[in-house]
Amino acid sequence: MAGAPSTDTAIIRRRVSRSQSQRGTEEPPLIKWTLIAIALAFSLVFLLLPLVNVFAQAFAKGWQAYWNSLTEPDSWAAIRLTLIVAAIAVPLNVLFGVAAAWAIAKFEFRWKSLLTTLIDLPFSVSPVVAGLMFVLMFGLQGYFGKWLEAHEIKIIFAVPGIVLATVFVTFPFVARELIPVMQAAGSEQEQAALTLGASGWRTFWHVTLPSGKWGLIYGIILCNARAMGEFGAVSVVSGHIIRQTETMPLRVQALYEGGSAVSGAAAFAVASLLALLALITLAIKTFLEWKQARDYSRAQQLAMPTPESDSDTAFLARQNLR
Repeated sequence: MAGAPSTDTAIIRRRVSRSQSQRGTEEPPLIKWTLIAIALAFSLVFLLLPLVNVFAQAFAKGWQAYWNSLTEPDSWAAIRLTLIVAAIAVPLNVLFGVAAAWAIAKFEFRWKSLLTTLIDLPFSVSPVVAGLMFVLMFGLQGYFGKWLEAHEIKIIFAVPGIVLATVFVTFPFVARELIPVMQAAGSEQEQAALTLGASGWRTFWHVTLPSGKWGLIYGIILCNARAMGEFGAVSVVSGHIIRQTETMPLRVQALYEGGSAVSGAAAFAVASLLALLALITLAIKTFLEWKQARDYSRAQQLAMPTPESDSDTAFLARQNLR
């Protein structure tokens, strides 16, 4: 009985000390709410209001005018070309991104740091500079220009040039999303699968790739969004040829510079379609992040029992190989 008061006192002291330490790491309410207000105001002024204005201007002349602006032959050709370029560039970047991420995350080789640096190169180079680089290489006065002209191969001011520029500015996205995921997964499951007799390709398809599926999906989503919205590099290599090399961003510029009220509304209509694609991309990414967090939480709550004769990594590898 004599020890009870001292025990209660110790508990109270620990609680007071804990609350004081928490208060020491918290900002005063005035600073906290000021920072929140600044962040919300910035988001409202620079993100939400411009987005709302795009849709308001697009539908200013009614739904019929909006639909006519999108189905107009020149605009429809730009929409079709944008989808074609994205359909070519994204799979190419997926192949490169998966191969690069697999090599960097799972293997040790001499030029590993150089490859990692080259992957980040499009992030540090201006898209306009990237487009100019392709012009200097494949243009009529470029290094390969005479040879391409002699063989009647046209890259600059044609669809191949747009695809090359788009691939260049978008290829880091898949690799950069996959590398940390594969590094975090480690190589124990792959080693266990190989020990169990699986071939290299079977290990890749059934163990390595499923472990990085969320990073791959994120990379594809971001790559596709950037491919459809790219302006700088495409503007340099395309030549702005109507119905041939004009993508949606270039079409928006051409319509907005038309000067008339009709062309201005049409520019906002095409821009709203780009904005809608961006919002859909954001919604899909948010849903996948929520689903990944939910699956991870369930996996933690429901631990899978493993046979006593199997190690954890061997058991997981065997389950993936089935």
